Amino acid sequence: MQDINTLFRLDNRVALVTGAARGFGYFTAMRLAQAGAKVMISDIEQEAIDAAADALKAEGLNVTGIRQNVTSAEDWDKAIDACITQLGGLDILVNNAGIYDGRLIEHTPQDMIQRLNMVNVESVYLGCSRAAEVMKPGGRAGKGGSIVNLSSIAGLIGSTGVAAYGATKGAVRAFSKHAAVEYARLGYGIRVNSLHPGIHDTKMGEQVYQTLVDVGAAESVAEARDAAGSLIPLGRLGTTEDIANAILFLVSDAAAYMTGAELVVDGGYTAN
Repeated sequence: MQDINTLFRLDNRVALVTGAARGFGYFTAMRLAQAGAKVMISDIEQEAIDAAADALKAEGLNVTGIRQNVTSAEDWDKAIDACITQLGGLDILVNNAGIYDGRLIEHTPQDMIQRLNMVNVESVYLGCSRAAEVMKPGGRAGKGGSIVNLSSIAGLIGSTGVAAYGATKGAVRAFSKHAAVEYARLGYGIRVNSLHPGIHDTKMGEQVYQTLVDVGAAESVAEARDAAGSLIPLGRLGTTEDIANAILFLVSDAAAYMTGAELVVDGGYTAN
């Protein structure tokens, strides 16, 4: 039995966290690095990812930044190559990058549906594909590993004004299960799980509240925020730390027998 003091340690492991200039990605990178991982963080904005990497390095953490457009196969190749050549391998991938748009179904333009799918779904497919190629036996890293794909409770339940976004997150949930089974059956040694945040105190959370105002479900962002909070059994909004801790669990040896699972972190919201 593994010692409890090492169960959550990630020493000598290399992680790539996308969309990590802020929010869930930033704090996840911090938590993984605190656990001993060498972490490559990426984001589409060069200045933002440089600032995030500098801030994490200032905390004494082993973090490197790279600009990455997650909808670009070429950028995926560059990011993963950087992990291998600069940090020595690839053991963990956190597909965190994503965008949000909230509108009524009849008011959602086709180009927005396509954009949501490109960033929220195609990027996850590309990331898992490129990561598996190097993580599997015989690959450039070749030690197996763990992949966490960020979905949402919007991929589990229905809600007014978030159909297009929720559909992409439902796709991430389903894709993660297929990838988990495929990689396990093929003997890749790669676990794949999806994480489903609920209502959190983040920039995207504020966008959700604004959607409720836009569709007439609330008169103000403050009212929407209070109403959402009142529906959470634990009595508070989620934090970035809640998500970072859950991701640390999924990529650690403590979750060694978990693959194809959906971990819901929502304070009990979907249990109502």
